[in-house]
Parts: sequence; C-alpha cells; structure tokens
Amino acid sequence: MQFTKLQGAGNDYIFVDGLSQQRDWSELSRRVSDRHFGIGSDGLIVAARSKSADIRMRMWNADGSESEMCGNGIRCFAKFVLERGLVAAPDGALSVETGAGLISVTPSWEGGRITGALVDMGAPVLRAADVPADPGAFGPSDYAKLDGGIMEALGLAPDDIVFDAALAADGTALVGSAVSMGNPHFVALLDEPVASVALERLGPLVEHHAAFPNRVNFTVANVESRGRIVSRTWERGSGETMACGTGVCATVVAARLHGLVDDLVSVRVPGGELTITWPGHGPVIMEGDAVEVFSGEWPD
Repeated sequence: MQFTKLQGAGNDYIFVDGLSQQRDWSELSRRVSDRHFGIGSDGLIVAARSKSADIRMRMWNADGSESEMCGNGIRCFAKFVLERGLVAAPDGALSVETGAGLISVTPSWEGGRITGALVDMGAPVLRAADVPADPGAFGPSDYAKLDGGIMEALGLAPDDIVFDAALAADGTALVGSAVSMGNPHFVALLDEPVASVALERLGPLVEHHAAFPNRVNFTVANVESRGRIVSRTWERGSGETMACGTGVCATVVAARLHGLVDDLVSVRVPGGELTITWPGHGPVIMEGDAVEVFSGEWPD
C-alpha cells in the first residue's frame, strides 16, 4: 500500500488513496500511527469518492476511532489529492465532503506545489445539545463576560450554551466553554501559562467526562492580546498533538464570545502558527501550511 505522510503545523497524518481499495481503515490507523512500531502519526486520512463534492475525506484518530473533521488534515488532504491528480484541480476552491459536512478549501500554489490553504470551516455550533454537551453535568455557566451582541446575531440565548461553566475532573476544577467545529471541543481560557498545565493528566479526564456523550477535544489557551493566542490541545482519540485546526478555531470563537479578541487572530500552537478569521457570525476561516514529509510503501 502506497502512503504519504504530511503535516500541518506539526499535526501529522498518513494519507492513502482509497478510491480503488478497501481496507479495515480503523485497524490500519492504529497500526500506522504507532510512533514506535508503525510510521508514526496522529491518525490516518483516506481519499474516497463523493456524490456531493469533488472528493470525500475520511479521518481516523490514532486509536482507530473515526472523527468527523480535521482542520490541519484537510489542508494537507487538498495537497495530497490535487498534487497526485486524484481529483482535477478546480478553478476556485476544492469542495470536500467530510463527516462535518461540505468544506471549501482554497489551496496556495507556488511553483506547481501547494504550500498551504485557506479553509472555510463553516459556522461554529454553540447550542449545547448540538456540540454535544450535557449542561447538567457542569456547574452553572457564568455569563458575566458573554458578548450579548454576538449571541443576538447568532439567534441564541445564553442558557442555550455552555459558557464559562465549571467542570470537575478528578478533583481539578476547570472552567470552560463548549464549541463544535464539526467535532466537539471544550475550551478553557487560562491566566496560568498553558505550558504549565498537566495536559497529559487532565486531557484524558476531560475527553472521557460524562458531560460529553461523544467524548471531546480539550484546549487550554492564553489570550496574549486582541490578535494573538497561545494554545495546547488534547485531541480525542490521539492525545496531545502539535496542533489542532478545529481546536484553534473553537478557541478563537470562545475568546471572541468573551470579547477578548478582534476578527483576525494568530494562534501559536506547539507545532507552528495558524491564522483564524471570525467576525462573530458566519463561517470561521482558517489559514495554515501543508507540508509533505515523505512517501513510502506499507508492507501489507
């Protein structure tokens, strides 16, 4: 089986052409993702045929669970399928079918190669039932810092969402907000440096907390200025990663709801930097790199 490893901001995946082959992709993801006995990655992404878009992207986490969407992965996916001719290059944006719906990706070309992409991530989902998150499993939300103008524009009432809500994780008190970017996120905006957070301990506790029926991705973030955030993310099914595109988008949404950032925000993650645009309504726009690491052949 031919494969290619690509990364976006350090978030790395194994990419496979699945247009003409079928495998147990879940089991394969577990095997190839292993950083000691496999290729080493945060998961597996497969190109498949679509009846509603130019092409379909399916994505499995390192533990073999299938996920709806991957922000860094979809930029690399566009590079993978377009540079290999798996789909004809469109005049404008590439339409990609995902578990989170249709996503529009506009690649950046330089010298016949794709170096990055701009992704229309769609509008954030904030209604707790749709994230999904169970409000009854949290302490009460504190709406004191909630931007009422944005909520009115979104057609939501404060008690529709989980915002600055207390969550107990093995004796640790966390305060955060629930946002879906096609997959569920819990975002904690902290005063303490994110580098000091024991994410390897707290991440699994939040991921598997009863408040989140489908598990959850957990991000801790520091808002450094109105145009800059620093964050780390524990990804559902993969553990801490160098970057999480949907997590970065969810973090900017949470910060915007707090009135802490402007429309354009640069987010530094352990593996690099992503640029997010969200004016408080409509789709979240993400921009970042897409880099090929190497290609090879998996023996079976």
